[in-house]
This record gives sequence, structure tokens and C-alpha cells, in this order.
Amino acid sequence: MKKKLTPEQINELLQTLKARFEKNMNRHKDLKWEKIQQKLEANPEKIWSLHEMETTEGEPDIVDYNKKTDEYSFVDCSPESPKRRSLCYDYPAWDARKANKPESNVIDKAKEMGIELLTEEQYRSLQELGKFDQKTSSWIKTPSQVRELGGALFCDRRYNTVFTYHNGADSYYAARGFRGILKI
Repeated sequence: MKKKLTPEQINELLQTLKARFEKNMNRHKDLKWEKIQQKLEANPEKIWSLHEMETTEGEPDIVDYNKKTDEYSFVDCSPESPKRRSLCYDYPAWDARKANKPESNVIDKAKEMGIELLTEEQYRSLQELGKFDQKTSSWIKTPSQVRELGGALFCDRRYNTVFTYHNGADSYYAARGFRGILKI
């Protein structure tokens, strides 16, 4: 898999990210784009991951800055779950399906993209910044004790409330994708 972008692709992505950053200052008060861009330019593999998030319509944006670790967190901020849907939770769930296997699974897809699934806490923090997944839902990182029993967790926002649900890890739906986080 090619993990390099052309200078034109990098420039276009940085312009898109900067415009989104400036349009949504409520997500990252007191942060300066110049520092973020410097960090991105020093980490080209992270730019590639952001490009993957962007091309699947995730609309990545900065939602957190950790002063201790000097890390910015980009999260998929698209109003609905990004266009990486109809995927079961992980490879064992995908492999266990005998009929109608989906294309892939969210754990492997996130790993290919160089991002991680949101935890329930991260998902709920994102929902404090806006209203997301009002028509779709998103798989989240599932605790091992739930996964070992065959289940997986997902979240959405309905009735102005954020809900966490469970489903069989082998299930997949056209309206369920996943949101990722990339720390840089």
C-alpha cells in the first residue's frame, strides 16, 4: 500500500485542515494553527493518516491538546459517521461469518489508516463539541470482557442524548461506521 502523498496532495490537505480549524475554533480554543502545521510537517506518516481520514469523509479536526505530552488529537468530526461503513468489528468476527461477509472490519481498517477507534469517553467528549451521528452510528473501542463474549459497542446521538449500545461483533450496517483519533 502506497503511504506517500505528492507535495500537491499534502498542500491541499493542509489547506483543508487549516480552513476547518479556523472555522471551528470552538473545538480548540487558544490553539495556533502554525504550531500544529509544524508538527504535521515533521511527521509525514501522520499527514498520510489524516489524508486517509479526509478521503473517507471523516473531516478530521483538532479536538484536544495535551500539554504534558505536547500532543494534538485529530478526530473525525463529520456530522455523520465517515464513509467507512458496512464493516464488522474485528477480524475474528469477520472470519466467523459464513455468509454475506462485509469487505473488512473496523479494527483492521483503522490500523491500515494509522488511527485508533474512539473510546466511549472520547466519543462522549466529541459529542460535547457538537451533534454527531444523529442518523448514523459509530463503532467504538470495546472492552475485552465484552468482546470475549461475542459483543462489540457502538454509539450514536438520538433524542439529544448520546447512547452506547451493544451488538454482535459480526454485525454490520450501511449506517454504522467508525470514528478515529490520531495523536500527533
